[in-house]
Amino acid sequence: MRLLSHVDLRVRDRARAHRFYDALFAEFGVEREEAPLFTCYQHTPDGDWFGFTEERSAPPCRARIALHAPDRAFVDRIAAVLPGLGASGIEMDDGIYGPKYYAVFFDDPDGNALEVCYYGP
Repeated sequence: MRLLSHVDLRVRDRARAHRFYDALFAEFGVEREEAPLFTCYQHTPDGDWFGFTEERSAPPCRARIALHAPDRAFVDRIAAVLPGLGASGIEMDDGIYGPKYYAVFFDDPDGNALEVCYYGP
């Protein structure tokens, strides 16, 4: 059984969010799907999905959303592309979560808190 069904953020500018998330999720091999009121990204039709809805006055979400990485090299690759995508507050994991946890923390252009993380040996 899955724990989460989906994530639906609020963004102030849908076109800007498309540019950021299209590039980020291309690294994951996922393409954009659009509906009249929202945008989403998912691997399979019945899989978990990440989406957003435009709400021009929305404050940033400070609850951190973590995206799974298949290995440490993937985390490093994402960390390398984030500055060019317009991410801010980019920080690598400092080891506080233990030796099996490896992550990059960042904010999207609307200030929503995200991370890409790997759990492993």
